[in-house]
Amino acid sequence: MKGGLVKAKWIALLLAVVMVPAPAWAAPPTWSPPANLVTPLAQVWQHQEQTYGDLYGFRNYGWDQVMANRGYINYCVRWDSTASVTAAQRDQIQATLARQHKKWMDELVGHNAWPYADVPVKVVGWAVRNRSQLQWTDSSVDIYVNDIRENAPQCSEPCGRFFHQNAQYPSCPGGYAHHYDQSLWLTDGFGGGAGGDWGQRIGREYFMGNLTATNIHILLHEMGHTWGLDDFYDWTPTGVGGFLMQAGTATQITEFDAWMFRDWWRHLKNRYGY
Repeated sequence: MKGGLVKAKWIALLLAVVMVPAPAWAAPPTWSPPANLVTPLAQVWQHQEQTYGDLYGFRNYGWDQVMANRGYINYCVRWDSTASVTAAQRDQIQATLARQHKKWMDELVGHNAWPYADVPVKVVGWAVRNRSQLQWTDSSVDIYVNDIRENAPQCSEPCGRFFHQNAQYPSCPGGYAHHYDQSLWLTDGFGGGAGGDWGQRIGREYFMGNLTATNIHILLHEMGHTWGLDDFYDWTPTGVGGFLMQAGTATQITEFDAWMFRDWWRHLKNRYGY
């Protein structure tokens, strides 16, 4: 997440070219970024090569997770809160999470041999301090009670992809179908966000207050990290600005974000045989 000063001479160009939302229709079928984005995209990838510890060897990006599952992502909610949750809220949380996740996935549909037209998201578990906070009695999700790690409720480690990056879950009750790839960690009073291969952490109040929002931009930003996208705290690629991964400068996925995302697929797809 970075700021970055934009010189006045760039403002008109940025408004006209970069600071636009990514298109809602299918992505271009080939790697064919606009000419004005070729240089900054190359700079971003080079920067990642120079600053990521194991860029090509790491095997738990969101890409690895969805490929291991053959086209879906499972979540577990870490309810780091004293508030109660109704069954209706539980279902709305899943729907909202899936809707936000789809915004990233839509940028790949039809692009460069990406194999999935849709990547479903399912919440398979909830972790909570006290079972009475969850106001439902059905068995639609697994429930983990008072297993506290990092001072917050923890979903079952035997079922977590972060703890089993070989995608084998021999000690997970219910087996593979009950594993989770990522956590949605909702914390009372938490400002900003955090994201990585383990999932996303944002404020509980912020998320619950935006269940019907079109773009939950902090969540979208942190999802970008799960798929490998970088922060831009201390530099800005040449000729661009105002994009989601440059925190505080955009509130939705822009054209530049979408092409950075596709660049990850371009560089990693051969590990999956595409």
